[in-house]
Amino acid sequence: MGFRSSFRSRSGRPAPARVAVAAVVAGAALAVLGAAPAHAQGYRYWSFWDRKGGNWVYATQGPATERPADGEVRGFRFAVSADSKDAEQPRGSARFDTVCAGTSTKAGGKRVAVVLDFGTAADAPDGEHPPTSRTECASVPQDATAAEVLAAVAKPLRYDSGALLCAVSGYPKKGCGEQVADGGGESSKSDGPAGKSASAGSPSSSETDGGDDGPSVGLIAGLAAVLALGAAAGWQARRRRG
Repeated sequence: MGFRSSFRSRSGRPAPARVAVAAVVAGAALAVLGAAPAHAQGYRYWSFWDRKGGNWVYATQGPATERPADGEVRGFRFAVSADSKDAEQPRGSARFDTVCAGTSTKAGGKRVAVVLDFGTAADAPDGEHPPTSRTECASVPQDATAAEVLAAVAKPLRYDSGALLCAVSGYPKKGCGEQVADGGGESSKSDGPAGKSASAGSPSSSETDGGDDGPSVGLIAGLAAVLALGAAAGWQARRRRG
C-alpha cells in the first residue's frame, strides 16, 4: 500500500497534489512555449519564371541551362519570399505578340519576350527604390540560354561568386539573396534562397550560417523555470504526505 499511495489516493483516483503539480507544470510549459518568438524568414532575390499556357510557372532550370524557344515568354521578379511555394510572380502584360510586335527576327535567330518586375518598395533593400517594371523583346541566336536572353535586354547584370543573379539593370545596387526577417528587416546573411532562384547554375542551398537553428536563451531559461517549479511542487506534495 505504501508504494501505491505515492501515485494514487485511497479512493483509487490520482492524488490531488499530483494533479495540481501536473496542471501547474503543464500550464507553465505551455506559457513558455507560447511565448517563444517566431522566426519566419524569407530571402530577397530574383526568381525566374516560365510562361506556360497563359500562367506563370516557377522555372525548373536555371537561366544558364534553360533555352527558351522562339515565341516564348520568360519572367524575372525581385521580391522577398521563402521558397518557390510563396514566391511572387511577375506582374503586367506577358503576351509575346504584344511584347515582340515591333522586333524582327534575325536570320538563324529567335525572339523571346522578357518581363522584368523589379518588385515593390516593401521588398526593396534599405535606401533603394525599385525601377518601373517593363517588358522587352530579345532577339538572340537560336541556341541562346535564358541568361543570354536576359543579358541582351537588361544589362548591367550582377552575379555573386556562386552564380546567383544579384541585380538586373543595376537593381539592386548591393546585396544578393540576403535573409530577411518576417518584418522586412535584414537578418543574418545566408547561402541564398531555397528553390529555383535565378542563378546561372544549380539552385542555391537554403541552409543558413546558424544562429536561429537552436532554442533561444529566453526559451531555455523558461524551461529551466518550469522544471524548478515542478520540483518545488513535487517536494511540497511529499512534505504534505509525510
